[in-house]
Amino acid sequence: MDAYRGFVMLLMMAEILQFERISEALPNSSFWHFLAHHQSHVAWYGCSLHDLIQPSFSFLVGVALPYSVASQVASDKPFSTLFLRALRRSLVLVLLGILLRSVGREQTNFTFEDTLTQIGLGYPFLFLLGFGSSRTGWIALAVILVGYWAAFIAYPLPDAAFDYAAVGVPADWPHHASGLSAHFNKNSNLAWAFDTWFLNLFPRAKPFLFNGGGYATLSFIPTLGTMVLGLQAGRWLRTKLSPNELLKRFILAGVVGLLAGWVLEVTNICPVVKRIWTPAWVLFSGGWCFLLLALFYYLIDVRTWRGWAFPLVVIGMNSIAIYCLVHLIDQFIIGFFRTHFGPSFFLILGTPYESLVSGLAALFVFWLILYWMYRKRLFIRV
Repeated sequence: MDAYRGFVMLLMMAEILQFERISEALPNSSFWHFLAHHQSHVAWYGCSLHDLIQPSFSFLVGVALPYSVASQVASDKPFSTLFLRALRRSLVLVLLGILLRSVGREQTNFTFEDTLTQIGLGYPFLFLLGFGSSRTGWIALAVILVGYWAAFIAYPLPDAAFDYAAVGVPADWPHHASGLSAHFNKNSNLAWAFDTWFLNLFPRAKPFLFNGGGYATLSFIPTLGTMVLGLQAGRWLRTKLSPNELLKRFILAGVVGLLAGWVLEVTNICPVVKRIWTPAWVLFSGGWCFLLLALFYYLIDVRTWRGWAFPLVVIGMNSIAIYCLVHLIDQFIIGFFRTHFGPSFFLILGTPYESLVSGLAALFVFWLILYWMYRKRLFIRV
């Protein structure tokens, strides 16, 4: 789990490499175009490697929960105390997400689509499900996915006079869908309507009209579905199943998830959209999460090839710390190098690769900080 989590966090950290800038500087390079695509979110439909960061992080929260529940039950503390602790963890995650989104702004930026806030909003419900049976978990997953889909379908479609430009979507945007999938179009859906009410309850410099990326607060509900998938995977890991049986389950769950998400999209029942975390996205991205978990389990636990994963483990064991560091001091580190090594230090490979060199320098410093924390046994837990 730590290696998988470290891999996920490394993908997040690697944003600082800015492959898109290199691709723009070298427009004829299919190699850099490919890397740039997988280091950015798709416009609306589909999936890139970068799109799997948040679902993987959420999935792993679920995977870890059975171990946490077992440890807390063994402490003999009353359930009320344990649940209050879960509520406190939820609140800390939500507030930390808001804090990080407010860095550099003139006032608190009350937004709830950040990875930490999404997990925090759903965590109390996941905690309760952790004390239930596996069957209860599958039923809860079905209720979440079907209920969320039905709520979107029940929300009326915009009329012909709807001003898409007013909500940041060009009228000729190529990703407008028709039929049932039209209920999941950008900034004209249930989640967008909810946020135009909910987010305006908080102090704002100007009224909230839309999120430029289409992200929404209500996505925490299907994100809970992703965490429930992880919860089920964590339960399998804690059983006495043989390694081969575990691998079969992970791979089967992965394939079923991918196929289910794809079928829902091609039948126009529900599109695969990460930005509003559609039910089809839960299944599709969950499928990838199961397959990635299977890969790391096979390499590390079955084949016992562990040495290669140590750099990832160092990152994964302090995921909250690196999440905060990347948001807070990335530019400080790059500025440090420019100040003390000269403004041309990052041009050693040429102008097109400036962001690559500066990003690698920052990644190296980040890893050294995490390695120091690892050696000192300093692990930040929420």
